[in-house]
Amino acid sequence: MVFTIGIIYFIYVLLKIYIAVMEIGYVAKAKNMTAVILKPSSYFKAANYKISTERMEILSLLVDYALFLFWMGFGLNWLDNLINIKDIALKSVVFIDLFIIINYLASLPFSLYKSFVLDKKYGFSNMSVKLFITDTLKSGILFLIFGSLIVWIISLIMLNFSNWWLWGFVFLFAVVVFINMIYPTLIAPIFNKFTILEDMDLKEAIEDLMKKAGLKSEGVFTIDASKRDNRLNAYFGGIGKAKRVVLFDTLIKKLDKKELLAVLGHELGHFKHKDIYKNIFITALLLFVMFAIFGNLPKSVFDAFNTGDTPYGVISIFLLLSPLVMFVLLPVMGLVSRKNEFEADEYGAESVSKRDLATALMKLAEENKSFPRSHPLYIFFYFTHPPLLERLKRLGYDFAKEEEKEAMEGSCEHLR
Repeated sequence: MVFTIGIIYFIYVLLKIYIAVMEIGYVAKAKNMTAVILKPSSYFKAANYKISTERMEILSLLVDYALFLFWMGFGLNWLDNLINIKDIALKSVVFIDLFIIINYLASLPFSLYKSFVLDKKYGFSNMSVKLFITDTLKSGILFLIFGSLIVWIISLIMLNFSNWWLWGFVFLFAVVVFINMIYPTLIAPIFNKFTILEDMDLKEAIEDLMKKAGLKSEGVFTIDASKRDNRLNAYFGGIGKAKRVVLFDTLIKKLDKKELLAVLGHELGHFKHKDIYKNIFITALLLFVMFAIFGNLPKSVFDAFNTGDTPYGVISIFLLLSPLVMFVLLPVMGLVSRKNEFEADEYGAESVSKRDLATALMKLAEENKSFPRSHPLYIFFYFTHPPLLERLKRLGYDFAKEEEKEAMEGSCEHLR
């Protein structure tokens, strides 16, 4: 069983590296093609950023694989022997906390490199050392309090119910829904300062847009996203009465009024088509599949990891092997998500105009240095949004035809 699990995980890592290598090769060639959507200098810069991030991803995958071998080989057994607590539920909390902390420390160099080297080099990150430490401490405290509580309750469920995986799923899904409800009002403000939008003209236009969509929200807010990052974004957060419209301060600075409304129109398209509830359903289905799989694994799997079918053994193996299940499901989830994004684009274009949404998307790509071309295999596995070239084509901007036209004009000029 150890050999079988090791081979499956090795194939998973190999496939992910292969996709990353294909993407690097594709982007390396594409960056020498005629620039589309982005300015030529930004196009070249975006390509180099993409190549750098994929190379870092390969290195990160290798570290993850080494960690997996460590845990499977003797790490879980070592941690089991290290923690001498008789209360199994309490031991599970300490075990999983240490397991996650060790994994976090192994990935920390990559987070530091991305924030303080790679993103700063390409003009994205405004992160300071003080802010990074503060964010880490806040996230750590939230994890230790609420993550530990969740692990403790799931452990109790496992110890007291024979069909624990079903009740565990119900509990965790309820937690996911609850977090979505409280995130915009209780969690997000821990990390960002929320301010009521002061531009009354823009606020009225947004409220009018929401009224047409039938959306009632708690208000329109801006957040100080620029203290960490220069990328542009906006989102609708929360469920029920806790819904909020949230605009990054960077977005307000870079987009004009109609473009901003078109972006929000796109987000409202998700609300209008009930994508939030569709996503909740998909999350529920995914969690159910995961719990059903890991709740019914043969004992030989737990023996392979030297943990036994203890709550901490099951949860740690769940955390180690769930990326494999997720990877298999990624293409299906991506396909559904890309369809939803196209439909949201249609609504955004109808709410304002195709032109304003298209120019907004192009500005977002320019400011976020999003390289507009990707390998088909990379798109198949990882893209939750349709490729930007396809989105713009549906909005009336066909860059392939533009390139063809330019080439024809160049040939005619040459003949003259």
